[in-house]
Amino acid sequence: MVEDRVTDGRRVAQLLASELTAREDGPLAGLELVDVDRDAEPSADGTLAYRVARDGETVADAYLQPERVRLEFRVAPESVADTAREAGLRVRPKAVQPPRTLVFVESGVDAKRALDAVRAALGGGADF
Repeated sequence: MVEDRVTDGRRVAQLLASELTAREDGPLAGLELVDVDRDAEPSADGTLAYRVARDGETVADAYLQPERVRLEFRVAPESVADTAREAGLRVRPKAVQPPRTLVFVESGVDAKRALDAVRAALGGGADF
């Protein structure tokens, strides 16, 4: 049996969006996607596809790239970085004020792993 690996940036962004908004309970409940650009085209530098927010606060920005999604976390940069690394995701700090953490979501499988980083940003840790 052949297993397809989803690596198209647009499809990864759609899978991630579904994972983020499907939760009705637990630490991810109440997340919403705002500033959604349904016509966003992938670009090498990343095109803003949507923001992940909770209670009016932006937690992360999702940028569409040809072969991945780049999540730019605005909160809990150290916790997000540690948790994302533990989940097997590629992570990079962004040297801005306040500091941010970039997490690269490169496949459909990574979309599920990225939920741990979102939980960490919300203060829920990866074990919820």
